[in-house]
Amino acid sequence: MSLDVYLRDPSAKYEVDALYWATITHNLAEMADQAGIYKAMWRPEEIGINTAKDLIPILETGLAGLKQRPKHFEQFNASNGWGLYEHFVPFVEEYLEACKEYPEATVHASR
Repeated sequence: MSLDVYLRDPSAKYEVDALYWATITHNLAEMADQAGIYKAMWRPEEIGINTAKDLIPILETGLAGLKQRPKHFEQFNASNGWGLYEHFVPFVEEYLEACKEYPEATVHASR
């Protein structure tokens, strides 16, 4: 099972026309929750996140926390190796950069 995140041009004709797309394992959900970014990443529609610019401050705060306390977050690494801190931080960094590049894009999550 995975989380797929998309940033789409709001004027795009087709849903498949993503400006940005990335996928990561659901095994990182607890780590994301501990970092305060689970809802923003997995369920953005539930907290009123519609555009990438809405997501930026939440990802910035969560990413800062992840980087400040690696040992804390590493305890949430998946025991099977599918879902590790060392993979999650770059994923969040890249997603944040894409949000900054496309601030008006609509945010979508498929879980």
